[in-house]
Amino acid sequence: MTTTSEVLRADPAVERTRGHQRAWGWYDWANSAYVTTTGTVLISPYLTSLARNDACPDLPAGQTCDATLSVLGLPVAVGSIAPYTITVATIVSAVVLLFVGAIADRHPRPTWLLGGLAWAGATAASLMFFLQGTNWQLGVLLIVIANLCLGASTVVYDALLNRIAHPDDRDRVSSRAWALGYLGGGLLLVLNLVVLQTYESLGLSYGMAIRLSLLSAGLWWAVFTLIPVIGLRRIRGTTATPVERSAGVVGGTVSQLRDTFGELRRYPHTLTFLLAYLFFNDGIQTVITSASLYGTEALGFDTAQLTITILVVQFVAFFGALFFGVVAGRVGAKRTVLAGIVMWTLVVAFAYFVPRGAFTVWLVCAVLIGTVMGGTQALSRSLYSQLVPRGRESEFFSFYQAMERGTSWFGTLAFGLTYQLTGSYRPAILVTIVFFVVGGLILTRVRMREGIAAAGNEQPRIV
Repeated sequence: MTTTSEVLRADPAVERTRGHQRAWGWYDWANSAYVTTTGTVLISPYLTSLARNDACPDLPAGQTCDATLSVLGLPVAVGSIAPYTITVATIVSAVVLLFVGAIADRHPRPTWLLGGLAWAGATAASLMFFLQGTNWQLGVLLIVIANLCLGASTVVYDALLNRIAHPDDRDRVSSRAWALGYLGGGLLLVLNLVVLQTYESLGLSYGMAIRLSLLSAGLWWAVFTLIPVIGLRRIRGTTATPVERSAGVVGGTVSQLRDTFGELRRYPHTLTFLLAYLFFNDGIQTVITSASLYGTEALGFDTAQLTITILVVQFVAFFGALFFGVVAGRVGAKRTVLAGIVMWTLVVAFAYFVPRGAFTVWLVCAVLIGTVMGGTQALSRSLYSQLVPRGRESEFFSFYQAMERGTSWFGTLAFGLTYQLTGSYRPAILVTIVFFVVGGLILTRVRMREGIAAAGNEQPRIV
């Protein structure tokens, strides 16, 4: 009799060794440099400065530029260029990723597709080195391309988790990879911040220091992507894709998406998980994106203090992701994620009561955020992987990414509306609790064992 393990060993779509798992995790290390250095810290203020140079070339330092720029014939305030660009990139990604997932499931070499998308994004990120003067238009284009490629490559990357890890190992593998990402992103950010603080002694202008930092993030992303691409090069496309390959890339992709939308009702627990993820992940993303604004406006911290906060969160998240992975191995990923959501609720409540100017108390809040942030996100990925039908991993993970990107503006909208109605950032940050509570309640309704069985997957020992 042929055993399940023997079938998996013979399947070229599956490579479940520690070496493959380590190679896979390096992509978190690779892309986190761009996410942290470029996406989180540098590109928005730098793009805004380029737009300001164009709209108000003779404006004295320290004064506000009230002029607008024309974008596709529409007047846009200088300060809105960066957030609007990220919003457009997010919305475009939410649509495009659905097609990327279907294509990836039909691709004979998914790791080469991962590499191609990553290197395209890394190229766009590296070309940000040439942003200077008033060429903010090039910056807009490069941000959209880099963010789109980041999301597309992440769809392929996340789907490979099912190929390289047994159901019992995914929580551990996903958590370690996520932790590795926080470590890599934090290390490059520290190096770049040193350059930005010492640029004069290095014989650089401040603009050149920023451009070199942007370049370093792109090169880091490109170079370290070699590890998963080479390490997983033997993995082939699955033979379980439900659409005939003879249909062609375009026709087969459209047919596969049409069939998937029609069959989603067969996976009610997968859909329920996605709905829960929509809410609690939106809460997470709102806290992350609004923390610096809250720290500056509500608590009165300066740029140096906020930089320290970001680094504390980044490095604590490394240990937090590992800790959550260990806990999940004992009590199950679902219980651990639910506990993480409760912790998020308490952290937000704690942040509400931080006194203005109390930086030490704020750092305690940063430690709590770092502890819960990485673990919750890493385990959500591994938990969802159990509910994905075999052979359609990329397509279903495209829904996962699209859910994150296409709806990630709900929380920030609620944050902004609350501030507008109350005139204070404290109730605005408190409103994010609603997203955690709703997401947690919906997650309790997901019956993992039934969902795993409906997806036709092997049951893990603990969920």
